[in-house]
This record gives sequence, C-alpha cells and structure tokens, in this order.
Amino acid sequence: MKRQKKIFIAKCGLVLAVPVMLWAYASGPDAHKTGVPGTNEPTCNMTSCHVGTPVNGGGGKLEITASDGTTYTPGQRQTITIKITDSAARVYGFQATARLTSDPNQQAGTFTAGSNQQILCASTNINDAGSLRPATGCPSTKPLEFVEHTQPFQTNTITFNWTAPATASGKIAIYVSANAANGNTNENGDHIYNGSITLDAASTGPKPAVAQGGVINAAQFGAKAGVAPGTWIEIYGTNLSSTTREWAGGDFNGTTAPTSLDGVSVTIAGKPAFIRFISPGQINAQVPDGIGTGVVQLVVTSGSTSSDPINVTATDALPGLLAPFNSGGKNYVAGLQGSTIVGSPGFAGVKPGDVVTMYGIGFGATNPAISAGKITADLNSVAAPLRILIGGSEATASYKGLGPNFVGLYQFNVTVPNVPDGDQPVTVDLNGSGTGQTIYLTVKR
Repeated sequence: MKRQKKIFIAKCGLVLAVPVMLWAYASGPDAHKTGVPGTNEPTCNMTSCHVGTPVNGGGGKLEITASDGTTYTPGQRQTITIKITDSAARVYGFQATARLTSDPNQQAGTFTAGSNQQILCASTNINDAGSLRPATGCPSTKPLEFVEHTQPFQTNTITFNWTAPATASGKIAIYVSANAANGNTNENGDHIYNGSITLDAASTGPKPAVAQGGVINAAQFGAKAGVAPGTWIEIYGTNLSSTTREWAGGDFNGTTAPTSLDGVSVTIAGKPAFIRFISPGQINAQVPDGIGTGVVQLVVTSGSTSSDPINVTATDALPGLLAPFNSGGKNYVAGLQGSTIVGSPGFAGVKPGDVVTMYGIGFGATNPAISAGKITADLNSVAAPLRILIGGSEATASYKGLGPNFVGLYQFNVTVPNVPDGDQPVTVDLNGSGTGQTIYLTVKR
C-alpha cells in the first residue's frame, strides 16, 4: 500500500502554494524499507519508494551516531542522529528500525516519535505495510517498530529517540534508510543511503570466568565432562550473570528456546546455545547443533563482557539417565508410572511386566530429526541402536525418543524384565557405548 500524495489546495480548488510539491511517500514510506540484513527487507529505492541510483551510489554519504557512543544501558533512552550529505539534495527523509543482531526478526527497544515523525507497527512479513502505533505500544501480532518522517525535512541532520530494552540483550543494530531527495516533485532522481550502527550493552560487572572443569552434562544425568549436540550442560564459574532466573514462556520465540537471558549468552564452537537458567555461579544450557567433534571452545557473555574461551571436548552423543535419588551410597533412576515415582527407596517398587518411564539427555540424533532448542511436537525415535538393560536383561522399549512438549529431554517407556527382587542395575548401550553411570531400580513383587 502506497501512502497518498499530499497536495495543499484552497477550498476553491486553486493551488494555494506548492513551493515544494510533496510526492508519494512524502508522509513516510510503508514499513520494512530499511534493508535489514537476513530478512529480505528492501530499501526505499528503485521499485520500493524512490527511483534513482543504486543504494549508496549517489555520491554522498550517511552518518549515524548515538548519544551513548557504541553502548546502551538497559531501559535508558538515548538520541540517535543521522546526517545525510549529498550536494544534489534539497529535502530529506528517513526510516529506521532496531533489531537484535542475534535475530534480525526480533524488535530491540522502542522508539519515541519527535517533531515531524511517526512510528509504524508491523509484523515480520516484509509485505506488511504497517500501521500507526497506538498509544499503548505495538501489539504482539505486529511487534516490529519503524520510526520515520511525516513530511520531508529541510535539514540534512535528523534526530530520533530510542529506548533500550529493559534488560541487556546482547548486540543491537539500528538500521537506517535515508532519502536525499532532489525536490523535483516526483520519485525520480533521488538518492537513497543505507547504514547501521551497532550498540552493545554497557559493561555492568566483572568479567565472567568459567571454572576449570566447570562444564559437565547435567548433574542428575551423570555429570560427565564434555558436550554433545542437543545435550543439556551445566556451566560453573564466577560472574556468569548479575541476575538469577530460569526461562519463562515470554522468552521463547514460538517453539524455539531463548539464546539469551538478561543479556547472558553462551557460544559453543561459535554457535549460540539455548539458555534455561542463569545465576552468578551457574548456567544451564542446551548445546546447539553443528558443533562438530573434538576440542571446541565455549564462551560465556554477560552484557558486553565475555569470558576467556575454554576448551571442551565435543562428541556426537553424551547420554545420561535421570537418576536424582541417592540412598546408602547408591544412585537410583527416576522411574515414573504416570506421575508416580517408583523404583527408588522411599517410593513403591516395580515388578516384572510393569511399564516404567525413564528420562535422559544426550542420546543424539533422532528420526525424524528434531533441532536443538525446539519444543518437541512430534513422535520420533533415537537414531542410533539403543538398548536399556535392567538387572542384565534387556527391557522392551515401546518408545525411545525425545519427549513430547519438552526441549532436549528423551523419554523411554520400558517394560521391566523378569528379574529378581532387589536393587537391579540399570545400564544403557547406545551404539556400543554406555552412559558410564552406576544406577539402580528397585524391583519388588
């Protein structure tokens, strides 16, 4: 949808004054004209708004500066200044948006309209023309914000106000598409300049430090050193976060888990991990896909400060069963019948023929494949050959795959084989390798 031309006319129908005719888009372009990388969003030139030379090809330049330099303070407002230099320009216009560099489809912070400015709300659909933002802010169906002119500026220096997100959110880029218009009353011959400025959260604390040997798969699943795609790990150290919390529903992007909480993030082999829990001394994260095998580097970032890289060993799988109970020096697997815990001291025993649900992490690829960081929606099965033995006898498994409605949690529905009463060892054979755990299930007829 193109915005309407503005022509000022006296009531009698005669032109009262047109010192500079305001052409189409004089009142600001539709949304999605800032050319955000990774979104297929166009810029406001050629067929999009104005027709002229290629972007940044008009012989001039666009400069973007922020009042706080190259940083932002969560929740604080700052002024963004753009300066358009072009000898052929007579009037000027612009559109700007702010996005997370980790996900260019995610809005970062909010704009405040100044004089001769307006704010549009739009969805991630680049064909959405956008609509004026209501006083209550952009709705969840149209979370992206664009600030732009409402009529051409006579000055080549334009400012607008941007407020950073309430919590540190990693690097944020503010993208600008600026128009150096020649004032010829139509859309031809104008020069479009695109640019961006990247801001990082101001450092608010000391440098994070990961402890020596401080990366293990989740403690209740074996606490083995190393990482594997899709497995859950615990990272121990100091200054890892200035806050303590677990993820919440609002941190998810649809069915995808967050890669940052309160400005805290983790990369493994350069790829972002999925963050479930943060605290000054511990982070719980799911390892991303595609990290390869062998020695890889892990880095924790809190705000704008990153830890020194540490080396961890990556394998294709790092399996472990949930065994949170300890009694008499023995660890017991968490067996469930419905929501009832069974097979551990203090809980009911199980007998041969009973179906027990066990949970695990790090069992590797599935068929069909489910990406790390995704809530499991479909039934699947562990891709590698898998056997679960109780008391040395193989337990028939009616299901062995990622558990529905979880992220990275495997579920095994097994039938207890005909073994004697007592504490029976539970062992796993995944493609010829075990979990390395010594754990038990109490069988009692």
